Amino acid sequence: MEAVIAAEELPEPAFWVSFAPIEFEEGSFCLASPASVNVSSTDLVAEVEALGRSLSLVRERIGEIIFGQREVVEQALITLLCGGHALLIGVPGLAKTRLVETLGTILGVDDKRIQCTPDLMPADILGSEVLEESESGRRSFRFIPGPVFCQLLMADEINRASPRTQSALLQAMQEGRVSIAGQYHPLPRPFHVLATQNPLEQEGTYPLPEAQLDRFLLQIDVDYPDIDAERQMLIATTGVLEDRPRPAMNVAELMAAQRLVRRIPVGESVVEAILSLVRSGRPDETAIEGVRRFVSWGPGPRASQALMLACRARALIDGRFSPSIDDVVALAPPVLRHRMAVSFAGRAEGVTVARVIEQISAPLR
Repeated sequence: MEAVIAAEELPEPAFWVSFAPIEFEEGSFCLASPASVNVSSTDLVAEVEALGRSLSLVRERIGEIIFGQREVVEQALITLLCGGHALLIGVPGLAKTRLVETLGTILGVDDKRIQCTPDLMPADILGSEVLEESESGRRSFRFIPGPVFCQLLMADEINRASPRTQSALLQAMQEGRVSIAGQYHPLPRPFHVLATQNPLEQEGTYPLPEAQLDRFLLQIDVDYPDIDAERQMLIATTGVLEDRPRPAMNVAELMAAQRLVRRIPVGESVVEAILSLVRSGRPDETAIEGVRRFVSWGPGPRASQALMLACRARALIDGRFSPSIDDVVALAPPVLRHRMAVSFAGRAEGVTVARVIEQISAPLR
């Protein structure tokens, strides 16, 4: 078993990933990240099985608090296993905040929450320097960290924050550090942002720019629960006692899982499916007439990276040792829906991004 990589060596979630072929004992060639080249298939199988048991316990304990919403929970776990950030979109009252708090407790990470408003300033989330005077009369500046210095940050209604505050959060998401008064301050590892957005009321909001949207690994659409889940929720949350989330993992185990995701082999057919899907969503490269006519801009290479990592994580959650094309099809909507835009002509024809994604995914079904 190889030595565990130090936490500081864990790569950032948004970066260029290269892949190299490795040969397993059976003689079949797969694609895997360079970090897995020196890891035997026996060790990898044992680690995947152990992580599968841990993730099964995590999902079981999430299910004690969050009723229904299976896909939402799965996609949130995928985001954290990939070391990325997620944008949760849904109407109020669908347990988005409760989900983040539950994940923080069950995964053993330090979680905090900020409520975004138009008057929220960058210093309110990043922190600021204050002038202090010692007993001897010597004055010096001391940095007081803001709520962004945590491992799981809940940014509630992020589109209500001003562009200035959004850009400060963007730097933290992308670089894993903040700059205050010319000094860089690293954020804790791991660092994840789960931001929410209300799709109903758009007055007094600042739509997220495309560059910031692209930093989110997944856009998770949170729908209403089914009737059985809502009945169970009514009984469990309106009594005298209410269940509390119980820890199932710790930070070290989560970071080990994030490293394992990047070592999972990926078949060449899956890689080609990802490339075909993403490139067919670009109006200047696709052979699909509807995309050429109605899509103003399509997904970039970061979408391919996100889809590759997300497929690996989904396979791990399901207890599989390698992703399949079914994973590509299942994760295409949350990966692509915030990385594409329909033109004015398309909106006039009633074309939606969801419909476009369904069209470009059809050849893989």
